[in-house]
Amino acid sequence: MADVTGKIFDIKLFKKLSYFIIPYKVTYYFVMFSAISLSLSSTLTPYFLKVIVDDYIRPKDYSGMVFFVILMLVTLFLEVVFQFLFVFYANWLGQSVIRDLRVKLFRKIIDFKMAYFDNTAIGRLVTRSVSDIETIASIFSQGLFMIIADLLKMSLVVIVMLYVNWELSLIVFSVLPIIVYATRLFQKSMKKAFEEVRSQVASLNSFVQERISGIKIVQLFNRQKIEYKNFLSINEKHKKAWLKTVWFNSIFFPVAEIASSVTIGLIVWYGGFNIISNGKISLGVIFLFIQMSQMLFRPLRQIADKFNSLQMGMVAAERIFRIIETNSTIKNNGRIIAKSVRGKINFKKLKFSYVSGQTVLNNFSLDIRPGERIAIVGATGSGKSTIINLLCRLYDFKSGDILIDDIPIKNYEIFSLRKHISLVLQDVFLFADSLYNNITLYNDKITKEKVLKASRELGIDQFIKSLPGGYDYNVRERGIMLSSGQRQLIAFLRAYVTDPSILVLDEATSSVDTYTEESIQRAIEKITIGKTSIIIAHRLTTIRSADKIIVLDDGKIVEQGTHEELIKIPSGHYLNLYEVQLAKEFSSV
Repeated sequence: MADVTGKIFDIKLFKKLSYFIIPYKVTYYFVMFSAISLSLSSTLTPYFLKVIVDDYIRPKDYSGMVFFVILMLVTLFLEVVFQFLFVFYANWLGQSVIRDLRVKLFRKIIDFKMAYFDNTAIGRLVTRSVSDIETIASIFSQGLFMIIADLLKMSLVVIVMLYVNWELSLIVFSVLPIIVYATRLFQKSMKKAFEEVRSQVASLNSFVQERISGIKIVQLFNRQKIEYKNFLSINEKHKKAWLKTVWFNSIFFPVAEIASSVTIGLIVWYGGFNIISNGKISLGVIFLFIQMSQMLFRPLRQIADKFNSLQMGMVAAERIFRIIETNSTIKNNGRIIAKSVRGKINFKKLKFSYVSGQTVLNNFSLDIRPGERIAIVGATGSGKSTIINLLCRLYDFKSGDILIDDIPIKNYEIFSLRKHISLVLQDVFLFADSLYNNITLYNDKITKEKVLKASRELGIDQFIKSLPGGYDYNVRERGIMLSSGQRQLIAFLRAYVTDPSILVLDEATSSVDTYTEESIQRAIEKITIGKTSIIIAHRLTTIRSADKIIVLDDGKIVEQGTHEELIKIPSGHYLNLYEVQLAKEFSSV
């Protein structure tokens, strides 16, 4: 939870928001003009009523009364017009700002390095991108501009009241400190309460998203009751956070109403007594002060609520800018545009750790020739996938280097480099979209003809055509309409159509059946010709034809050679892995 300062208005934070107002400064100024016009028109109405009562009704001047009534109606009409313009364009401005802010936030998030997502709950990012962003709109629609309009109106009311009668003005002003003090206490308390509400909303979103994403685990391990109890606890905290805001509202608004009613009573008592005794105060003045006292107290009561909207928006903006100002992107300082890549790769004494003190790669060195097919094997946690993560620049290494075509990888412009690398992961992610769009990822350079040709070469065109709609088939969220083997095939086709110089297969055949594996193996043999290929293998039978097999253990290369060479090493790591896997396959037959 962020620190709560208790500030009514954070100037520094609003300056950051003001950057997003610049493209809409004409609208901004028009909203301010509407606020001023609205304050003037609303203040004139009770004054006209005073004039009508004192100057035309008492003397029974019908024509003069009609004129001022018409003038008052015109003023009321203008008030309605300015109210409409003010509300509409204040909201329009708010929505325009949050649209631009949401774009900037999303652009920032998708460029974050993987380490950021390792330490940040996805549910919290969703809350920031959706709920918190929407709350910021209230700064403009219900907060800042409304408060400015109210303050202008209240200032004009004070001036008119002092001009008309200073004695009644003092009566009204004597009650003001109570309202102001109560408003200030209310505002400070609500600041803390709303900060807690936003924190609990983020926790709730994160919890629900994670459990729905992992619903299979929840059900398979019979955790429904446990997760239900956990949800009840989090939901209860969310309810209590909101009840705090309700509690403060329940205290403040009755106090404000009582103060307003007492003020009206004092105006009627003192004004009526004055009329009866010496007649220095007129009946119209009493009407004016009753109306204007409400125009003074009503904004004060509502201004606290508008401060709530303003502060909720400020809290949300603080959270959003905290993400926007986070420096967690892969540094893209390279100036070399990789128009083509031969595929020579050199790993030089790489050291890397995800968590400080827990080394994953330790002085890792490996040379890969262009067009060479390399397989990497090893136990879980040996550093196989880490090598790929560093090669694709998903993480930054602290020491050592990676060279592609004898050029340090950090000297390449990162996006141009990734164009030449295609990756097939074990855990395939498909978007809720058509098969075709999941294959091309909206890359205009990949034509329909190229996709069809590639699918035929891989032998999966019949499988795609058998689906309802074929390539237009919607795989739904995460590709749940396809089996794991089918998702693997689509991921393989996705990599194939990009025609990469470097092909990376990270456990790409671990989730497919024997028939599908054979199809992929035939495709691998075809597409790896003339291309540098790195295969992280789970099934050792799939890498027997690799040019070189690298055996990792605890982030170090312990063995390397061909399949035939490695199985001849007595008590070797590779031989042990191979025999264990053969035993498992034999026992399952």
